[in-house]
Amino acid sequence: MIVLLGLMAALYWSNRHPKAAETTEASANAPPKVLSLKEDDISKIGLKKKGADEIVLAKNSGQWQITAPKPLGADQSTVLSMLSTLSSLNSDRLVEEKASNLSQYGLSEPPLEADITEKDNKIHKLLLGDKTPSANAVYAKLEDDARVFTIATYEKNSIDKSIDDLRDKRLITANQDKISKVELLAKKQDLEFGRNKDEWQIVKPRPLRADGTQVDDLVRNLANAKMELGPSDDSQKIAASFASATPVATAKVTDEAGTQELQVRKNKDDYYAKSTVVEGIYKVPASLGQAMDKGLDDFRNKKLFDFGFSDPNKIEIHGGARSYFLTRSGEDWWNGSGQKLDISSAQAVIDKVRDLSATKFLDSGFTQPTIKLTVTSNDGKRTEKVSISKNGENFVAQREGEPSLYQIDSKTISDLQKAAEELKTATPNKTTKPAK
Repeated sequence: MIVLLGLMAALYWSNRHPKAAETTEASANAPPKVLSLKEDDISKIGLKKKGADEIVLAKNSGQWQITAPKPLGADQSTVLSMLSTLSSLNSDRLVEEKASNLSQYGLSEPPLEADITEKDNKIHKLLLGDKTPSANAVYAKLEDDARVFTIATYEKNSIDKSIDDLRDKRLITANQDKISKVELLAKKQDLEFGRNKDEWQIVKPRPLRADGTQVDDLVRNLANAKMELGPSDDSQKIAASFASATPVATAKVTDEAGTQELQVRKNKDDYYAKSTVVEGIYKVPASLGQAMDKGLDDFRNKKLFDFGFSDPNKIEIHGGARSYFLTRSGEDWWNGSGQKLDISSAQAVIDKVRDLSATKFLDSGFTQPTIKLTVTSNDGKRTEKVSISKNGENFVAQREGEPSLYQIDSKTISDLQKAAEELKTATPNKTTKPAK
């Protein structure tokens, strides 16, 4: 019995504590690292490919730049991804401990060599050879290391980059969040937009309310403008196409660092751009050209009121002999007589006022107003007044203090009038008597 208990205890302990020999064996069988470096210590990367000029990347003041075959800005995210792979490069397996015939692995004259230079000028030469028979890995070794490894194909693809892959493709480098002014010099009309905090205003051709969504879309397209690079692109042909193309617009973007200019033209279905940020002429996405090919009315705010999706504090509607008052207190709405309003009927009026929007802008046609609306919002800090007059089948609206005229569809006005007429007071809560 004592012997049996001893064996059971030994078996229990053995199952819960792996043998040191097994742990050592598992560690020995783990694929070794090819490179293990600190990213911050790497100062230069050289990529040598057969039949191509060497690409050299160097870090300057914390930013990576292409220094050869010609100086170019680098795409920081692409370079950092490559850097992450090179600094901690894992092998799939160790193929040979002391390789004597490198040609069988494609490593005697490797198709790709990556030279990694550290701050102390120590250079690590990584050689990448042929694909393995399964084609899901490639052979690799360090020049001063006799071992041959395989690394995954995706690791090799992260290193094997062309100059077009690595270069900064931005045509505008201004900080999108810091852009304070945008000028759009277009064939239709020259426009200028100014930003005050998060709100855009049309400055030219005259001060007007801007549709913030439309201006933000223009700014986003300009800030994200990138060259489209293809292997078959001929710079001379692109320059000739640009020269004969029809001008779309020229955008001038100003942030705290200065002003950058982007000129866009269209040739048949293709768009081309020339920037003050980088030399050359490049194809650009059609979305950029379409965002710039707009007129004044496209950027104007068509909404009659600016309270947006937040609830106003007070609404007054005067139409002929009828007047309606809605005042918010907390979550509830009250009429001019101090009666609590049914929330659904009050919300219907608020939505109709919020939806008042121009179908187009007019230069004339406003006559005697038949409807007057006043909306107080932003905790009483903003008051907007709108007068509406009848003009044929439609209505014409004008905001107080502004010369602009807005044409309103007649159905929009009738829907508002109907919602106001259907306002009703809330049903009093009935007190349930307690059961006896």
